[in-house]
Amino acid sequence: MNTSSQSMGYDLIGDVHGCGRSLEKLLIEMGYHKRQGVYHHNKRQAIFVGDIVDRGPHIRKALSIVYDMVNAGSAQLVMGNHEYNVYCHATPHPSRNAYLREHNPHNDRLVAETFEQFANHPNDLKDYLEWFGRLPLFLDMGHFKVVHACWDHFYIREYLKRFKTNCISPEILLESSDTESFVGMMVDRLLRGTDIRLPDEQVIRSRDGFERRFFRAKFWADNPKTYGDVVFQPDPLPDDLFNRPLSEEEKLRLTNYPEDEVPVFFGHYWLQGRPAPIKHNVCCVDYSAVKYDRLVAYRLDNETVLDKEKFSWVYVDPPKTDMSE
Repeated sequence: MNTSSQSMGYDLIGDVHGCGRSLEKLLIEMGYHKRQGVYHHNKRQAIFVGDIVDRGPHIRKALSIVYDMVNAGSAQLVMGNHEYNVYCHATPHPSRNAYLREHNPHNDRLVAETFEQFANHPNDLKDYLEWFGRLPLFLDMGHFKVVHACWDHFYIREYLKRFKTNCISPEILLESSDTESFVGMMVDRLLRGTDIRLPDEQVIRSRDGFERRFFRAKFWADNPKTYGDVVFQPDPLPDDLFNRPLSEEEKLRLTNYPEDEVPVFFGHYWLQGRPAPIKHNVCCVDYSAVKYDRLVAYRLDNETVLDKEKFSWVYVDPPKTDMSE
């Protein structure tokens, strides 16, 4: 388990999704400088909340920056669902004629940009896949916590009890391919969050063209009663569902992050607009960078109450036709 001294400052950086040039710009604006080709800060460490890969125009550049920073000790990275997807999509199942993640049009589309950009760099991709296979799933830094999508106390306590580590491994990833197993359910919860199935076979068509039969739900809602109390995604619910009461079964799918916990940081949810904490101890740093909004960092020191003035960000320009690194 990673621990820390509260004397160091930390920069919690949201989902990069291949916006490598914007990441470089953000690091420079926050005072990181290259030493021997790697970005460092004299008094701070970057912590990436996952989803470095997929979607964007400069995935190789983004991964190279983060990988080098982590290896040099100037950054940490928790696994995002997109690192998980890429790893499982590329990894054959040892006992079945299949991969850990099914190859179908939906799954293929999610990872297409990553594999396309590494098509001429297979050895680099192999190195990154090996790295993904041992990333931490979450960080408890003492005075704050980090996870990609959902901090679930039950799953995290049980994971630590079973595996004595906060990190993943190839063996654990293999077990996670069984979605009904403890590891499969835990990885889904931490990397994708809580969700609720839409009733009556309804479908939401998202802005990125996917059809979804679930909606993403808050893991910090206090005493929620309706769908509108818990929905947390950029694509709105159908009007007739917003005030629909949560069933007892649906409430059991949810979790809660207590008011008296240390701050928790995460990405995953495609926020927009001017960055701000969700609650005094809950902060999403994903502001839709790859959709040409902001690549965001929260600059944490020793505060226990999060401050809206402590965000830094750069705006992300639409990609140019030149995809060269």
